[in-house]
Amino acid sequence: EQKFCDLFSSFMYGELTDKKTIDKIRETFDNYESNCFEVLLYRKNRAPVWFYMQVAPIRNENDKVVLFLCTFKDITVFKQPIEDETNKGWTKLARLTRALTHNNRNTSHHTTLQQLTPMSSHEVSQPKQSRLAEVLQLGSDILPQYKQEAPKTPPHIILHYCTFKTTWDWVILILTFYTAIMVPYNVSFKTKQNNIVWLVLDSVVDVIFLVDIVLNFHTTFVGPGGEVISDPKLIRMNYLKTWFVIDLLSCLPYDIINAFENVDEGISSLFSSLKVVRLLRLGRVARKLDHYLEYGAAVLVLLVCVFGLVAHWLACIWYSIGDYEVIDEVTNTIKTDSWLYQLAITIGSPYRFNASGSGQWEGGPGKDSLYITSLYFTMTSLTTIGFGNIAPTTDGEKIFSVAMMMVGCNNYTLANNTR
Repeated sequence: EQKFCDLFSSFMYGELTDKKTIDKIRETFDNYESNCFEVLLYRKNRAPVWFYMQVAPIRNENDKVVLFLCTFKDITVFKQPIEDETNKGWTKLARLTRALTHNNRNTSHHTTLQQLTPMSSHEVSQPKQSRLAEVLQLGSDILPQYKQEAPKTPPHIILHYCTFKTTWDWVILILTFYTAIMVPYNVSFKTKQNNIVWLVLDSVVDVIFLVDIVLNFHTTFVGPGGEVISDPKLIRMNYLKTWFVIDLLSCLPYDIINAFENVDEGISSLFSSLKVVRLLRLGRVARKLDHYLEYGAAVLVLLVCVFGLVAHWLACIWYSIGDYEVIDEVTNTIKTDSWLYQLAITIGSPYRFNASGSGQWEGGPGKDSLYITSLYFTMTSLTTIGFGNIAPTTDGEKIFSVAMMMVGCNNYTLANNTR
């Protein structure tokens, strides 16, 4: 801030600049305060101009001021017109017309000052893109960090950073995580939503996702140049080209179709598999969470959630492999070396062949026990502990275990890079 004040005193201050205002500006920078002033400054050609100056300190996560955001608005037109060498002899109306023309051409100026190290204007105008956004190629649909005033929008258009839309996005975020947990479980364990409570809850989630589609057709977005796009036609075209198809597939009522008992098993499995498309909405979640990656505590919580979510997905896949391979469909016999068979013997719920009835294998562990055991195995594998009480035996299980160990190594690498 000392260099900025020296810059002012070198050529921006002049004989008509108020000394008390200069002292107040210095005091604002010295005390790291927010303040605003009406100050008379001079251009390089010594032409006096009135500015409305706003100073705002920018703090980091440690509550330390690292930047100053200074906004200058030309208010010469609202002050007593100043007669200088460039407009000497002009009438008052001519001077006012000139000031209005200049004010419309250059409404405001923004200057960002760094407290410790100087920053060039090129570095200020082009902020560095985060690594997560570059990897996921999330585009430029990121909120502007500083919003001076709300742009004018049509009555039916919602600003993407307004309070309502921010709250709505957090609701969608929570429901997306709920979907990311329940969809793999329902697909892997082949559950039908016969429970009326869960059926109603999933139906409400589908309706909310449908409403979200409608809102996205009426929500502004940030264009390539950083401008807020509020034209309804451009908004519709942008949404149709980006997330519309994924959002539409995410809100289809698959659970209601699977709830009927007379639905063919093949069709039911198809609709259950289509629900996995909902997991693609996590790409939008990553875009919203990218803003919080600069905070250490937020990164820790995010890593724990990602680790738990990956372990949950792998547990569902691990059970699906065991369920597929535990019974030999050709000979209709059970594989005694399968981890599902060993678990059934351990907990006292063995598989048994119903020769007089369905002619199929029945019994075995309950779904709760199967899921907890699967999650236990994936957790021990991802953390490279591996007690060995649950071990892969078939080729499919061994290949999946190797892939899971590689995922665990990548998680450790990611955690070390974010420290």
